[in-house]
Amino acid sequence: MSNLTRLRARMEQEKVSALLVTTIQNVRWLSGFTGSTAVAIVTPSHAYLITDTRYTLQAKAEVKDLEVVIFERPQTLEECIGAHLKSAGASEVGFESSISYGAWKKRTETLSDFTWIDTPDMIRDLRMIKTPDEIRRIKEACKLADACMGHISGLIQAGRSEYDIGLDIEFFYRRNGAEIAFDPIVASGPNSAKPHAHPGERLIEKGDFVTIDCGGKLDGYCSDITRTFVIGEASDRHKEIYNLVLQAEDECCHLLKAGSNGREIDGHARTILDQKDLAKYFGHGLGHGLGIDVHDPGGLSSAVDQPIHEGMVFTVEPGVYIEGFGGVRIEDDVLVTSGEPEILTSYPKELTIL
Repeated sequence: MSNLTRLRARMEQEKVSALLVTTIQNVRWLSGFTGSTAVAIVTPSHAYLITDTRYTLQAKAEVKDLEVVIFERPQTLEECIGAHLKSAGASEVGFESSISYGAWKKRTETLSDFTWIDTPDMIRDLRMIKTPDEIRRIKEACKLADACMGHISGLIQAGRSEYDIGLDIEFFYRRNGAEIAFDPIVASGPNSAKPHAHPGERLIEKGDFVTIDCGGKLDGYCSDITRTFVIGEASDRHKEIYNLVLQAEDECCHLLKAGSNGREIDGHARTILDQKDLAKYFGHGLGHGLGIDVHDPGGLSSAVDQPIHEGMVFTVEPGVYIEGFGGVRIEDDVLVTSGEPEILTSYPKELTIL
């Protein structure tokens, strides 16, 4: 079943007769178009992908299920949208709540012939359940993430800067036909206590935790993997923290089954960490959805009531971050199946001393 068919079924369920899709990630999910500027119009009988002349050839090559419409100056995007809404026989039009107030105000004033309706976030919900083709692409991206981690682990040593390692990560993905899914995190020593540290000029030292968090976007879909290493020699404190984070990560990966709840799985990680009074050092959620975006819809967190269904893909990434000492995060990408979860990233995660 195509994503267009899935969306139309959901629109019928929600009694939405026409929808204007403006979030570019949602446009890509719906149409396959990879350019940076486009909108889509969907009704029960019409589906248009509207973009400008920069993308004429690209849109015609990439888009199969929607009619490609190219607008040219002096026509404006709003005029083109209005003409095709009329062509589709639309009068009431749903819009996505992610649109900015300024864009919404301009569009509704310019296209005042239509009644604009705030709709449920239908595509967000649909994007959480991956199709077989999406799962295939994510798996390929995860294989590349494993390969990247293997490559980078051989380059980490005392005396190298975080920044240099970060460049090596980016070069690896680009040399292998992928984009970086996000700016890589390379955090050593005290910097590893910062969950989203930026690689800097700090030189890696013996006795450091070094956390590597990276991911590639391959064929439009993302991977996201984190491993933490120790340089030179691991102290008892290193081992205690690392092994408890590893236990939390491993158990939570295996709890990610259809019928479970993300809030409860997040709580399980904190219960494990509290065996050594470490949960207070775990300040972020356990994981997030993964797909077209590295932070795709869906989350594992104490703040989110997240039912888990077959076809969802999440990261599982507990961490402990102690100021002045350092931190540990371990992360895998996990597919929810009809049975046991499938862990898509496979780079070894036992404590490794480099």
